[in-house]
Amino acid sequence: MTETVPTFPRIEATIAADHTGAVAINGVSQAVSGTDDQAVRAEIIALVTATATEFNRPVRLTTRDALGEQELAVYPDGHVEALTALTEPLAFTSAASIPQASDEDAATQPSPNVVPAPARAAARLTLDDFLQSRPAAPVGPATTGWQGSVRRLSGGLISPKPSSFELRHRSAIERVQRSLRGPRTVVVVNPKGGAHKTTATLLLAATFGTHRGGSTLAWDNNETRGTLGWRGQPARHQNTAVDLLHDLDRFNDVRNAKVGDLDNYVRAQGSTQFDVLASDEDAAASSTIDATAFNELHQSLSRFYRVLVVDTGNNMRASNWEAALAAADQLVIVSTIREDTAASAAWLVDGLYEKGHEQKVRQAVTVLASPSKVADVQLNRRLHGHFASLTRAVIDVPHDPALVDGGTLHYDALAPETREAWLQVTATIADGL
Repeated sequence: MTETVPTFPRIEATIAADHTGAVAINGVSQAVSGTDDQAVRAEIIALVTATATEFNRPVRLTTRDALGEQELAVYPDGHVEALTALTEPLAFTSAASIPQASDEDAATQPSPNVVPAPARAAARLTLDDFLQSRPAAPVGPATTGWQGSVRRLSGGLISPKPSSFELRHRSAIERVQRSLRGPRTVVVVNPKGGAHKTTATLLLAATFGTHRGGSTLAWDNNETRGTLGWRGQPARHQNTAVDLLHDLDRFNDVRNAKVGDLDNYVRAQGSTQFDVLASDEDAAASSTIDATAFNELHQSLSRFYRVLVVDTGNNMRASNWEAALAAADQLVIVSTIREDTAASAAWLVDGLYEKGHEQKVRQAVTVLASPSKVADVQLNRRLHGHFASLTRAVIDVPHDPALVDGGTLHYDALAPETREAWLQVTATIADGL
């Protein structure tokens, strides 16, 4: 029998008929969407599993959709069990209407390993239904922290469960490694220089590349010159996006194009397993990348890379900036915890709303980078309040001395806390892909 699951934190979820939904955790609501109901449910379970991991115990989830209302127990390992039988609703409401969960413990006997998407009455069960009913894989033994040390010192005779930190770490890696529905484009934006865009682009690409095993590109989409090429590891050549654009016909010949031929245009980043495509670095050049050029490059590069992380310039009126926005599967709004860069990010969001990009903003992830060892607590609180009401998630990343000089990024030189923070950021971004 399922153990008694506390009613705190209070978590409710609603799935609408248009493949959208919403999750409210202690009154804070977050929208989700997918290609079908099953994808929406998977996003909801991923969010609730993260909460269960933080509390290091199962949490109660109340769901409501066109089939009815049900209470589930969601465990830190992602395992889901039903606490109540499905109850038919009198009326179905939109995803914006989150039902209120009961504070009383459910008395109904649970059925173990119940998939959160209940089958319709009289529907024929398929192989997919059978495979999805499989229980979650057992959690492996602890490998880090004192738990991992005890296991190693005892030769495995004493094997404590992984800590909540390790479970959260494993969950983030699994989310980064999840299969995608085709090539995906992540676009990093803030129209102010020095807002941490280039650093964020490199660290996101490094995290995707490290945990997905390659097929990741960091692309400097600056209409003239950006600094992504300077911050990445150097290559034997100095070719840029402009050179690739001039030779793009050879890569559009799908019968003869080879991914290895891209090595003469992109810059491999070693053990982090991603490539950098630099913007024009010729100080005497007059050529620029416009929307047409971006779209041609994006179409070709999407045949060779699974994840493209695009660094943008500071001119949100430039045609290539707008083309990147249109191509974005996930926006990442970056700001240091400073009044000027934060105001620039807020101004950007206002502009995106005015141009009809509300949905992309709502699904965006906001990253707040500390410019010093001690961030402005009051400003950080204001920024969380502002952007949490506009975007899907707001995440803090710490100050790291290895990033201060603005030189070549050495991923291994980053503090473990920094790498972990960017892993959590990348996992949150992957949730939206």
